[in-house]
Amino acid sequence: MSTPHGIRSGEVTAVEHGDTLDVRTQPHGKDVVYVEFEKNDPRNPFSFSKSKKWAILLMACFSTLLVGLSNASYNMGFPSMIPELGCTQLQATAGLSLFALGFGLVPLVSASLSEEFGRQPLYVISAIGFALMFLMEALGNNIETILIARFVQGCFASTGSTMVGGTVADIFEPPERGLPMSVFACISLGSTGLGPAFAGWVEMNPRLRWRWIPWILLIISGVYALLVPVVLRETRSEVLLSRIAARKRKETGDNRYRTRADNERPPLRSLLKTSVTRSVRLLLTEPIVLFLSLWVGFAWGVMYVMMESISDVFEQLHGFNQGEVGLVFLATTVGPVLGLACNFVQERLYEKYSPMRGVEARLYQAIAGAWLAPIAMFIYAWTAYTSVNWIAQAIAIALFMWATFTIFVSSFVYTADCYGIFASSALAGNGLLRNLMGMAFPLFTHQMYDNLGYQWANTMFAFIAMAMVPIPVVLFKYGPRIRAHSPFCQVVMAQEARQSASAKYLTSDAERGAAWDEKGGTTHAKHDVPENK
Repeated sequence: MSTPHGIRSGEVTAVEHGDTLDVRTQPHGKDVVYVEFEKNDPRNPFSFSKSKKWAILLMACFSTLLVGLSNASYNMGFPSMIPELGCTQLQATAGLSLFALGFGLVPLVSASLSEEFGRQPLYVISAIGFALMFLMEALGNNIETILIARFVQGCFASTGSTMVGGTVADIFEPPERGLPMSVFACISLGSTGLGPAFAGWVEMNPRLRWRWIPWILLIISGVYALLVPVVLRETRSEVLLSRIAARKRKETGDNRYRTRADNERPPLRSLLKTSVTRSVRLLLTEPIVLFLSLWVGFAWGVMYVMMESISDVFEQLHGFNQGEVGLVFLATTVGPVLGLACNFVQERLYEKYSPMRGVEARLYQAIAGAWLAPIAMFIYAWTAYTSVNWIAQAIAIALFMWATFTIFVSSFVYTADCYGIFASSALAGNGLLRNLMGMAFPLFTHQMYDNLGYQWANTMFAFIAMAMVPIPVVLFKYGPRIRAHSPFCQVVMAQEARQSASAKYLTSDAERGAAWDEKGGTTHAKHDVPENK
């Protein structure tokens, strides 16, 4: 193959049917034809139209909406479910904890699977499996069946929800990701209030009761499962390029057609092992990951406790029926909406101060949220009297969910910016601890309120939240120094320096989005931190 003028010998770039073919001489004289997208190639996810990008994003976010509907509506059916199945309150509550457990474990491996097989197949499988578990719940005749269904459903739910961040990285350039990620977080947290809003009235209807809650959700999730293959196209660049290369090998009989990811990606078994071990290692050895995970995990656990307590508080103190209690849950939706509105202020602050502060400019909102969380808990604690109007506690719920939104979003984007190509592993570790705490907290909710009362139990949470206020403050002030001592962050900073020096080291458009990608971009052995020293 001849070398065009201006191209070094051994490296040829040509365009054929919309593909950029990079022919590079390998050792022993063997050529490899690297297939890449050309500029503005319509098949490149970054080149999708705005309408297509937002259609994909909203369809992906709908999976998180279904998760919120399912998780928060489950305990609204307890009044009729517990006597019908002959189980205890603790056994029924275990369904919340097992859902959170499944939700926390699967992301440790799902990122590797999406890198190997693409995002669309996992979205489709998770949507179908998630819907089928509602059928199992609706037909279950004992608590064991319900608990198994809840755990498996949590596993399927996590696959869809945890890939949304990677989908955002696939289709939006880094400067465009603030709004999509805020929309995702708003839907993820805000949806928790929508399920009880309808489930409470379903439970009150003697012709429907608890079984119709999963039946209704089965209908909604079934429609979603049918739409996923149509709307949610594959967005992972490496997978799309691999398919193009495979087609060219078949059409031409020339086995030189490859992608860089094909050559550099380790076997799936190795990917899975690294995905799990690196996530745990980051969680245990990296101060940024550990303390942010503890902070977010605590907020997550308190959120679960609060949702578990709303029924008791508003029924016992204010005389609400099950339907009216369900409407109180709408306050959990108001908080994230307020957070989304205020996130525009955070984005402007980041734009203004990031040249001076670097990635720590992501933490302005987190510092405000750190103070808002204990304030909200104190209000929720000391307005828990029959003499105080119920609206005060509803406001406290909204404020706490606002704080949780800011803590979640700020921690997510700050971790992603700090850990770059290792972001998915860091966030998987964060998600594991977050969901483990979400699993554990509801198990002692009723015992805690029985022993301490609503006032002092929630005050205890408020004091713990106050003890965590320094976390974002310390990171804001000393973050650069902490990152300088991190072997993972050092690799990321070195890689960013190389990429800034010369664009030729960028192997794909997707790698430019590695900081937000679920696997942090294509796996590169030369960029990896040794797992054993």
